[in-house]
Amino acid sequence: MLLDMIPDSTDLAWRDKFHGRVAEYSTGNGRCRFLVPETFMNKSGISVSAALKFFKTDIGNLLVIHDELELPFGQYAWKTGGGLGGHNGLKSLRDSLGSADFRRLRLGIGRPDHGSVQSWILGRFNPDEEAALPLILDTVLGELTVMLNRGDSVHERTEPVKVYPG
Repeated sequence: MLLDMIPDSTDLAWRDKFHGRVAEYSTGNGRCRFLVPETFMNKSGISVSAALKFFKTDIGNLLVIHDELELPFGQYAWKTGGGLGGHNGLKSLRDSLGSADFRRLRLGIGRPDHGSVQSWILGRFNPDEEAALPLILDTVLGELTVMLNRGDSVHERTEPVKVYPG
């Protein structure tokens, strides 16, 4: 959803490769590549490791954007390394890359009040959350775009950024 909001995203030339879709994007600092794995989430390391090997890219230049149960809906945070919080996609990345020392942009989806976590992750946002998503994604994209254009590394924060009051 976030990549779909990138300015000129409709001009991105997506190719099927690395068990996913990959596209190059011009920034003020050169070019970056986006990869959307099309494996099951718990096998996404297969896609990412293949792309890193092909492009001879170091794990230090990888940014993984993912949903985060441990952050309330409408919050986001940057992180490098650390625990994986039971996230099967992140575990797959660690296993395939041999390390969890990659940069991450964590997008909060919150935990369910009741019911299974799996149903929560695979379910839809409620109507209030659906209405708030454009503001949240636009805010996150703004910071990501600045980072890409300046060539900055991930901004480590002690506190998550709260976009949506929830």
